[in-house]
Amino acid sequence: MYSIKVNNLQKEYRFHRKEPGFLGSIKSMVNRKYEQKIAVNDLSFKLKQGDFAGFIGPNGAGKTTTLKILTGILTPSHGEVEIMGCVPWKRSLEHRRQISIMMGNRGQLIWDLPPLETFELNKELYSISSKDYKNRLEELSGLLEVEHLLKVQTRKLSLGERMKMEMIAALLHAPKVLFLDEPTIGLDLFAQKKIRGFLKEYNQRYNATILLTSHYLDDIQDLCEKLMILNKGNLVYNGLTADIMKDFDVNKYISVSFKEKISSSQIERLGAKVTLQEQNKMVLCVNKNEMKNVATILLNSFPIEDLTVENISIEGVIEKIYSKSNKQLIRG
Repeated sequence: MYSIKVNNLQKEYRFHRKEPGFLGSIKSMVNRKYEQKIAVNDLSFKLKQGDFAGFIGPNGAGKTTTLKILTGILTPSHGEVEIMGCVPWKRSLEHRRQISIMMGNRGQLIWDLPPLETFELNKELYSISSKDYKNRLEELSGLLEVEHLLKVQTRKLSLGERMKMEMIAALLHAPKVLFLDEPTIGLDLFAQKKIRGFLKEYNQRYNATILLTSHYLDDIQDLCEKLMILNKGNLVYNGLTADIMKDFDVNKYISVSFKEKISSSQIERLGAKVTLQEQNKMVLCVNKNEMKNVATILLNSFPIEDLTVENISIEGVIEKIYSKSNKQLIRG
């Protein structure tokens, strides 16, 4: 069963561009010039119940706009969306009870009240029975280890503690689909790890579908089985997170330290590309099929102090995808 179905989704914004100064304001009132921006362009994808998918892209790629459409905050210009069989922008009660969204930079906790007061409010808003509310609150606060903080004024909590409380507020009504927009933003490494562990546990325990946007690629690698990459409103990758390295990583990187200075031209004769050179150290880019041969020649022909072989990082692969898609979008 597909819990999220998106077909040919498009969102366009129409805005006017004003010339600077007072005269520009007058001209704008009399003869207003409009421009059109496509925030999301012909986006299609499906997620099954229980999928944990990453949704990444550079700033302005259209990620948050897409999330707002999927949750019913925005209405698209064109296209079709179904979330658990509901059309989001119709904002039916059934749809709202089955989803939740958490934005790392926008909280729902009331600043001057303890989190427990917000949870009580959500209990009434979502018509959660007293029994379910008690059980879920105990379970969620226990998993996040914040039972002792429920009655502490929100403003007195640390950022990490507040994010855990925001997570509880988003999950009290047991949503089947969860949208997360930068849930670990601004958190230290320990808090990030705790949130990731909790999300993994929640996904497995409740078979919830989770769509996560994050600029922290550790979140994506650790949590998301599937990955979608958006660039300038266009979907440029849609597949398994594990496959992204296989699909785009055709090179290995050899970091080598020489005992004496070696010229880059000597190394490049071997078929390796020198990507970095600092004193007696070099980083070489080599086709993975030629890596063993190049490494053997280096060890046998040059005075080597140290040599290590590394794969390209996921950051490097994603950067290549952005670069490749930018060129295609410009040509297209």
